[in-house]
Amino acid sequence: MLQDFRLVRHYQSLTDAAVDNWHRGYREHELRFLIDGYLLALRNDSSFEAHEIHRLEQEANRFLRDPANFELPEPEPEVTSRW
Repeated sequence: MLQDFRLVRHYQSLTDAAVDNWHRGYREHELRFLIDGYLLALRNDSSFEAHEIHRLEQEANRFLRDPANFELPEPEPEVTSRW
């Protein structure tokens, strides 16, 4: 689990971008490029320790492997009133 609030924000940005791109038609191997590029930028920024970025990478890859993260929510059935 990510503890640093800055890493959590990066995780949220990364996973939101992955889901957005998935719905635009990109697939898993392309999303991996997105994650790799994002992590490379963080490594070059030197704002985090290597172990923190590694943990972020693990969490992002776990997110990517879970198919439930990329499903569209089912619309709620419409309720009709008989009154």
